[in-house]
Amino acid sequence: MEKYNLIIVEDDAELASLTQSFFQQFEFNCTVISEGQTAVEQIIAEQPDLVLLDLMLPDIDGMQVFQQIKPAYTGKVAMLTARGDTIDQVLGLEFGADDYISKPIEPRLLLAKCRALLRREVGVEVTKEQGISFNDITINKHKREVKKGNCVLEFAAPEYDLLLLLVEHSGEVITRDTIFKTLWGIDYDGQNRQVDIYISSIRSKLESDPNQPSIIKTVRSKGYLFTG
Repeated sequence: MEKYNLIIVEDDAELASLTQSFFQQFEFNCTVISEGQTAVEQIIAEQPDLVLLDLMLPDIDGMQVFQQIKPAYTGKVAMLTARGDTIDQVLGLEFGADDYISKPIEPRLLLAKCRALLRREVGVEVTKEQGISFNDITINKHKREVKKGNCVLEFAAPEYDLLLLLVEHSGEVITRDTIFKTLWGIDYDGQNRQVDIYISSIRSKLESDPNQPSIIKTVRSKGYLFTG
């Protein structure tokens, strides 16, 4: 499995260690840095795929770190902070951060957000005019519209949201836990079959043979995989 290089800039040693341990169970090599100026030097030198950047640091703050690395760093930056002020989020994103995440956050949701930033789309074309296209299917995100050829398909709102989540994570197995947390902000209780119902409905509209799906596959005991 391809490994992503992640630098976590966080001065809370316990939180940083827990985040590092969790992410290293998956497709991430993680380095923890507790001071802003050290982070600037190491990020520019190592060019990691992703930086999780806390704004509250002991020397220079996270926003200063971001401004210093921005001219020389080509990877992704997600700002991570306990401050939930809207103005902080707006400023962070306007400065060019790829995401702004408020703490506390459930580890699997943080993992899902990081994967979304790093996703490698397989067999999916994204254009300003057409949105997302695969096979003869087109998703217009602006209109929240799905077309097969020239025919507009009828999708309930949760079906559309679920399809878009899978498509935007093309090539990744998305668990039911991630689906529930990402789309509806709740934990999966291990029994709710609503996602399976939505998947069945989506397949009936997209697949040439819903009983032998080739677009959205079930990965036993794990979740669903969009292959396009």
